[in-house]
Amino acid sequence: MGLPKEAVKGRPDPSQEGERTMPFVRNAWYVAGWSRDFAEALTPLTICDRRMVMFRASDGRVAALEDRCPHRLLPLSKGKRIGDTVQCGYHGMTFDTGGKCVRVPGQDNLPASAYVDTFPVHEAHGIVWVWPGEADKADPASVFDMPELSDPAWHLHHGDKLHIRANYLNVAENLVDPAHVSFVHPTTLGNAASENVPVHVRTAGEAIVAWRWIRNSEPIGFFQKFGGFEGNVDRWHYYYLHLPSTAVIDFGSVDTGLNCPEDERDRGVRIFALHFVTPVTEGYTIDHWLHLRNTALGDDAASDQMDAMFRTAFDEDKEVLEAIHEEECRPQRRKPIRIAIDKGPNVYRKRIRELIEAEATEDLGAPEAPVYVHHD
Repeated sequence: MGLPKEAVKGRPDPSQEGERTMPFVRNAWYVAGWSRDFAEALTPLTICDRRMVMFRASDGRVAALEDRCPHRLLPLSKGKRIGDTVQCGYHGMTFDTGGKCVRVPGQDNLPASAYVDTFPVHEAHGIVWVWPGEADKADPASVFDMPELSDPAWHLHHGDKLHIRANYLNVAENLVDPAHVSFVHPTTLGNAASENVPVHVRTAGEAIVAWRWIRNSEPIGFFQKFGGFEGNVDRWHYYYLHLPSTAVIDFGSVDTGLNCPEDERDRGVRIFALHFVTPVTEGYTIDHWLHLRNTALGDDAASDQMDAMFRTAFDEDKEVLEAIHEEECRPQRRKPIRIAIDKGPNVYRKRIRELIEAEATEDLGAPEAPVYVHHD
């Protein structure tokens, strides 16, 4: 997988990198791509303004190195692969998968400062995750997972990636917002029947959740095609947003006559759309998406048809989000307003700010002999 043109344009100016505070949660796992995207070729990409080069080593594992030679700062991705090492294309300094310099042409000694940073990588379910923050804090057990990803009763289909000229926070907020579906996706994922149906929000748990049911209504375009329903349905949307930016959208339909309880959604046609929102720069985001379904198992034609409908819907999101970002970058004469449906996004922004603040400071713990005694 070569670096998309959008990613090249979205890459940060190296002069802007450094120790300044960035608006990203870096101590987190982000999706770098699907397993199929990484082979022997050097693949440059940027995550949270961190440039890295990735490739699949001879043992099958994916390596991620800082994409900058410590000598003259040429990106290593402009060099070449030699076995399981990367040779800089300027003066030939060579680095192994651990970031250690193993060769400096023309001299025998290897300076201690001749190394590149490495980034932890985790691969599961055909997904490659990378940790752009402090490596010693990367715990593979904290990588997002859900039982259906390994359940043979569910069909897993890796979709595509959506390149969006917008800040990742706006992209993630859109994925915990059932209310926009009626207006942005009227022919695919929603229709007018849901415009005034109340949205429920729960923010107490690990994930922010927003949901609603639309009872006894005509099937939306998606389920008219794949549900085989002859009459009205009860349909649902559950949006789960896991910090910093992984979203699971549980949506489906069931025949109204079954009077299906909310906790028995598997009785209907149920689909999980998973969105792995990866910040590239402040104004550029990649949304890797896949879906899980309990219908049409093993049917590649159905997967292709669903992909086509998802692309239509997600392009509608892209158009809205890029237009919003463009306006956010313009001078503002007044503050934007917030309304009732913004409860989930507001809590999300607050939690992101807290995570960024926590990364910007170091907690030394309780002092042994405190000078100050706090009473609040």
